[in-house]
Amino acid sequence: MNEKNSLAGAILKAQCPKCRKGNIFPVSIISFRKLTQVNQCCPNCGVELVPEPDFYYGAMYISYALSVALFINVMIILNYVFDDPELVVYIVSVVFFNIVLLPVMLRYSKVLYLYGLGKISYDPKQK
Repeated sequence: MNEKNSLAGAILKAQCPKCRKGNIFPVSIISFRKLTQVNQCCPNCGVELVPEPDFYYGAMYISYALSVALFINVMIILNYVFDDPELVVYIVSVVFFNIVLLPVMLRYSKVLYLYGLGKISYDPKQK
């Protein structure tokens, strides 16, 4: 399979599940103005990226799971590196990394939700 059209590559680049070429989001991840806004349709193949109203509310569960995984990893790393630091170090570190990684977690929770439950199958014959 062409690496350009791989599933993992399309998910990492936040591209359409149907053609794996068009962008799911209208702006880049460093733009905070419309950070979580999703294109209604794929700019490349035209498939509908919002299958139903309020479809992406379910992505909150994935975002929550990503936040919990981040919390656990930060706790383990801090405990391993600093050998049981003060409680304030844990709290500040978890809050800091959640704020820094918030755009990534918000976007990829929607991407994973669309790929998992969007019922859009890949079509290699798309444009």
